[in-house]
Amino acid sequence: MIDTNHSILLFNEQEVRRQWDSKKQLWYFSIIDVIAILTDSSIPKRYWSDLKIKLKVEGSEVYEKIVQLKLLASDGKKYSTDCFSTQDLLRVIQSIPSPKAEPFKLWLAKVGYERMQEMTDPEKALNRSREYWQKLGRSEKWIQQRMMGQEVRNKLTDYWNNNDVKEGQEFAILTNIIHEEWTGLTVKDHKDLKSLKIQNLRDHMSDEELIFTALAELSTGKIATAQKAKGLEENKIPAKQGGTIAKNARTALEEKTGKSIISPQNFLSKNQHKVLNN
Repeated sequence: MIDTNHSILLFNEQEVRRQWDSKKQLWYFSIIDVIAILTDSSIPKRYWSDLKIKLKVEGSEVYEKIVQLKLLASDGKKYSTDCFSTQDLLRVIQSIPSPKAEPFKLWLAKVGYERMQEMTDPEKALNRSREYWQKLGRSEKWIQQRMMGQEVRNKLTDYWNNNDVKEGQEFAILTNIIHEEWTGLTVKDHKDLKSLKIQNLRDHMSDEELIFTALAELSTGKIATAQKAKGLEENKIPAKQGGTIAKNARTALEEKTGKSIISPQNFLSKNQHKVLNN
């Protein structure tokens, strides 16, 4: 299944960042992105600052519902961003006079409904992922590799979840160890090589990169299970060892072919850096 916990959606060709809270089972949306859409303001941060003051002065309960989350910005860095759950966002929208308000509300309801479908029937998430990649022009071979790799990834993160590794920062640390070990690049450096900012690195990997990433994560999961690794520090060992297995296979293949597995190529085109919502 594609990782949809952090994603960007499109509403009329404009981006909306969102993040899924697995504990609360809620989507949180960037209010700045929503304001930019509804008001066409060139400075949505200022509009939100003024509206936030107004809500506080009025004693609006929705002011207390603001949640700050680290979301990716266009410069590729994460910044604390004011966000609202779907329910609270709808209440904020009522305070924003805009002809786009009603169409946006309908769009928001559709987004929430799709997530509920995916939770009750995971196959729907798989089908949406396949449709997404097909729209971006990926080959069936690439899609198969991407889905296989995601299944391997899910099994690894399931192991981490069940063995005292905290989702979020600790997942990212272990992922980076695996990635740097087999590629010689941090995740960020690999994204820079491919000229990516907020895009998902795996969505822009070549067939070969996907295969070796899956080998590294599969190896990590098997070793962690054998070692019964628990917690972040213990899991750093199989992460490095799993990455090393993939690195050795990569260097052996590169020596035979004379070609690098690590590629600067990406799949970017005019709209492929955004998540399609049609």
